[in-house]
Amino acid sequence: MKDVLDELAAVRRVMGKGSVPAGEAYTVELRRRYDAEIDDVWDAITNPERLRRWLRPVTGDLRLGGKYELAGGEHGEILRCEPPRLLKVSWLYGPDAEAWPGTSEVEVRLAPGPAGDTEFELIHAAVVGEPSFPTYGPGAGGVGWDLALLTLARLLADGGSADHEEFEKSPEGREFSRRSAAAWGEAQLAAGGDPEHVAAAVEATTKFYAPDPA
Repeated sequence: MKDVLDELAAVRRVMGKGSVPAGEAYTVELRRRYDAEIDDVWDAITNPERLRRWLRPVTGDLRLGGKYELAGGEHGEILRCEPPRLLKVSWLYGPDAEAWPGTSEVEVRLAPGPAGDTEFELIHAAVVGEPSFPTYGPGAGGVGWDLALLTLARLLADGGSADHEEFEKSPEGREFSRRSAAAWGEAQLAAGGDPEHVAAAVEATTKFYAPDPA
C-alpha cells in the first residue's frame, strides 16, 4: 500500500483553464517524474503493445492525422506527434460524441531529466457540462488519469501491468481512488473553488470511483 500511495504523492495536480476548438475549457493537469529514459516513456505512450498494458487496447491508423479507438470507447484523432516530446490527440467518448467535435483534447509533454529520468506532463482540456462538471469537479477525469499513471509507473519500473477493474475494486484501489478524489478537491480549492461545492464534488467523485460495498 505504501508504494501505491507514494505514487499518488509523486503527482502534482492542477485544475486550470484552457481552450479547445469548441471554445473555453477547463483543464486537469498531472505532472510527475518517471525514473526512465525519455525514449522508453515515449515508447510506452505510443507503442500499442505497451499502451494496452497501462491504459487500454488501441486500434486505428496510429500516425499523425489518423484516427484511433481505445477498447473503453474513447476515440479521436492524432493531432500532433513530435517524438519523443509531444503527443496530442482529440479525446471523445461514447457513440454520440461525434456530435461535439473539438470539445476534448489530451496532450502529453515529455522532457529529459538531469539523471536519465523523464519529466512527464499530461493536460486534459475539455468543455464539460452536467453531470460530469460541476457535479464531480476535476476528479471526474482526474481520478481516472491518476489510476492510469499509476499503472504506467509499474510498467516503466518493471514491465508489469495490472487489471484496471480488479485493482479499482480492491481495498488498495478503493483507498487510492478516495485519496485521489481528495487530492483533486485540493487542486480545485487552489484554483479558487467554493469550499462547499468542492466538498460535494469530492463526495460525488468518491462514490463514483469507490462506492460503498453492496
